[in-house]
Amino acid sequence: MRCAITIALAALALTGCVNLAPDRAQPQVTAQLPEGFPNSENAAPYRPAAWWTAFQDPVLDALVADALANNLDIAEASARVAQAAAQARVARSALLPRVSASGDASYSNTPLSGSAFGGFPGGGGGGGAQSSRIENDSYSLGLGASYEIDLFGRVRNDYAAARADALAAEYDYRTVQLAAAAETIATYFEIVDSRRQIELTLETIDLLGDRAARTEERFRRGLTQSFELYQVQQDQRNVQASLPQREAALDDAEGRLGVLVRAYPQAVEARLARPLTPQLVFDEVPAGLPADLLGQRPDVAAAWARLEAARARVGARKAERFPSITLSAQPGTQGGDIGGALDVANNWAVNLTAGLTAPIFQGGRISANIEAAKATYDAAAANYARTVLTAFREANSAIEDYEENRQRYRLILAQREEARFSADLQARRFEAGVGDYVSYLDALRALYQVESALSSAGRTVAIARLGIHRALGGDWTDPSAPDRIGPHPVEMVPAPQEGQEP
Repeated sequence: MRCAITIALAALALTGCVNLAPDRAQPQVTAQLPEGFPNSENAAPYRPAAWWTAFQDPVLDALVADALANNLDIAEASARVAQAAAQARVARSALLPRVSASGDASYSNTPLSGSAFGGFPGGGGGGGAQSSRIENDSYSLGLGASYEIDLFGRVRNDYAAARADALAAEYDYRTVQLAAAAETIATYFEIVDSRRQIELTLETIDLLGDRAARTEERFRRGLTQSFELYQVQQDQRNVQASLPQREAALDDAEGRLGVLVRAYPQAVEARLARPLTPQLVFDEVPAGLPADLLGQRPDVAAAWARLEAARARVGARKAERFPSITLSAQPGTQGGDIGGALDVANNWAVNLTAGLTAPIFQGGRISANIEAAKATYDAAAANYARTVLTAFREANSAIEDYEENRQRYRLILAQREEARFSADLQARRFEAGVGDYVSYLDALRALYQVESALSSAGRTVAIARLGIHRALGGDWTDPSAPDRIGPHPVEMVPAPQEGQEP
């Protein structure tokens, strides 16, 4: 026994010296990451925290805050973080000794062998029933402890994999946070644009009604042809037909916003009752360097963590080919009628064991597990490389898209000034008696069309700016805020009983 314990302690001293996991390495495609974005000349540091406050809209700020606090996708991701952290603690427990306690008590009252009939009349027994039975009670307490010496790193690698999975879950949580905030911002600007489009549509319908009435009057007087009257009436009906679609789109956007902030549409409508006036921002967004994507995009970090988890599991599965050494100890004490109840000084006992178990034939299970772990590692490496490539493409495309939409907005803005000048000119000509009212209505209709295009262009610029921040990743919330990743419970209420109102 002493020899076995000495060997086990020597093996314990070597624990940590062997790690069968592959060496950590970056996929080749990430090692070749370009030094800059082709579509950006601004490589200044990227500071994205609460960037949407630049729109100077308190309604938007409050909605994003509610989405980050109440969104159900974030709550689900937070629960996955807690689950992964608990699984990591489960894996860590295998690195520590297992200790258990046991205790039992027994009582017996049995007849003496051969004297079962000694107490009956005529049975030949001289004693009574009490002298023909044995009464005994016993007690015992014990501890059991066992520890597996992780000589080849199986337990350590499984724990490392579980920790990497927990880290990936945290980065997934941040990814969901960014997605929830981004969808809230995009939906808000969709609502702003939809309201403006409905307003312009109603004004256009009124204008075309006036235009159709005057064209009909001119047709009755023989001053115009029926084709012009038909064209104006069709134009009016087409605009009228678009109104229900725009109103339905607004209702749908408000409903989606309610889901994002965990509220019903009625509550969202109440919060949006005031005029919505976000200020567009046209400043260039510093993109930083492409290498920053590896650290600031949570989906890239999550893919790397899963690659590390797969690498550690390869080492854990390889370690299953080698023997495992287990130490166990079972101290305890016992007592009874003879020795007294739990006479520790005289009745203690201890059992020390060192065991070695080595696989000989497993039917190919271990080799298959190693192959599966290697395949999972290769798949994780491919996924990480694809994630990096996708991140670079999205960032570069978002930078270019933002610049193009800024230029488009400027062009439409200049076009609006021209349309306003034309409408003002036709109004002055009509007031001076040198122009007709129909020409003024046509110029006003052209102005409304440009206003509609400008509203859509403003929404596109805002979403393009959102696209840059989403593509670059980063921490949109305050980095100093505590418990950024932590409990995010969903309130649970008891179901109504039968016969009660829900």
